[in-house]
Amino acid sequence: MTDQAANPRPDLNSLFPLADHLRPDRITEVYGQKHLTGPGKILSDMVTREQLGSTILWGPPGTGKTTLSRILAKSLKYPSMEFSATVSRIAEIRAVMQEAKASRDRFHRPLVVFVDEIHHFNKHMQDAFLSFVEKGDIVLLGTTTENPAFKLNRALISRMQILELHPLDDSDLETILDRARTSIRNAGIAVPELSPEAGTLLVRYASGDARRLLNGLETILRLGRDPATVLQAEEVALVLQKKVKGYDRSGDDRYQLISAFHKSVRNSDMDASLYWLYRMLTGGEDPLFILRRMIRITAEDIGLADPHALRVCLDAREAYDALGSPEGEIFLAMATVYLASAPKSNSLYMTEKRMHQVADRYGNEPVPLHLINPSHFLAARKGAGRDYLYAHDFATRTTPMQTMPAGVRDKDFYSPGELGFEKTIRERIQFWLEQKKAMEQAPEKTEPRKKD
Repeated sequence: MTDQAANPRPDLNSLFPLADHLRPDRITEVYGQKHLTGPGKILSDMVTREQLGSTILWGPPGTGKTTLSRILAKSLKYPSMEFSATVSRIAEIRAVMQEAKASRDRFHRPLVVFVDEIHHFNKHMQDAFLSFVEKGDIVLLGTTTENPAFKLNRALISRMQILELHPLDDSDLETILDRARTSIRNAGIAVPELSPEAGTLLVRYASGDARRLLNGLETILRLGRDPATVLQAEEVALVLQKKVKGYDRSGDDRYQLISAFHKSVRNSDMDASLYWLYRMLTGGEDPLFILRRMIRITAEDIGLADPHALRVCLDAREAYDALGSPEGEIFLAMATVYLASAPKSNSLYMTEKRMHQVADRYGNEPVPLHLINPSHFLAARKGAGRDYLYAHDFATRTTPMQTMPAGVRDKDFYSPGELGFEKTIRERIQFWLEQKKAMEQAPEKTEPRKKD
């Protein structure tokens, strides 16, 4: 046997996948979650006190959810097992749950059940854990990229604590990148260096996701470049190609970004409105989802200050339907510019909220008799339609007739603003009020017009 065969040259492939090879073993080695792992914080306390409670770790991909779950179970020496919510079945869950009590009696500690991507379990499968979590037969550790409030049963999450993990900042990612390169060098493997600009580009590519960072580094190293070279940003950019946006149309990203867009339009901030619009579009959001929110904005935040805003958004939707993406997306930009620059009023929105309350409060008030059509003899016998005044019979096109039920004491439901067309509406409302007041003060002059 040759010396070369006895001492084979270190192989870079033996370190791949980097994300798994470099997974931390101790809680102090986890980056970016100091609000959970720092001294005196909740996860550090669990390890120190050797007490582990059922917990959901919620956060974006590549932030350490799976790593922390495994560290907790290993550090506390709890008996444990793992499920993958994407492949496990209800029969497997029930079988393990039946063994959980026996495991607790044997080890004098509950069984730690780790479920990766727990939001993939349906309601029926989640319910299988309930009684065992409640009795303490198991400690359930679940990870999810989805908001637990939307994806998990309320009964289950009420028995668990929810800890949110944050995307890693650039300094954390730079530390992880340095650690990866040091680990490779310590293994005796020569690889090319990254220029500072190339390293910065890789960190930006990761967008807070440590796994994406290490996968990107792995892709670069697989090229097999001369270890004596220094890789520049241009070559790294070509390898990574277009950055994949961290945008989840089924989770919190969708609602956080559309909310930011809506509030920017409401605030008449043109740049921010367009920024959030294109963040969503380039992330793969459905333009019709955005257009539906725009249509709502026309009533909620612009209203009758600019009635044409609704027409602009409806036309944008029709134009997008005709052209599709990407050509039709310019009509969303057109509508966004119009909405952000339009005069703003929330008068209709406030009226909508108030009228729901008024309708509930006075929901049993009868219709005034003179407003009821005498469509049958019983109604006519009661006096339906008697004393009704037809507005078009009067020169002013209004009458002093009361059309509100007597029991409704609230008034002034709609209060228009002073901007745009609402100023005209305010003047119109005032005109009609003055006409009615004059007719009430001089009833002898309130005569229907003579018909030809």
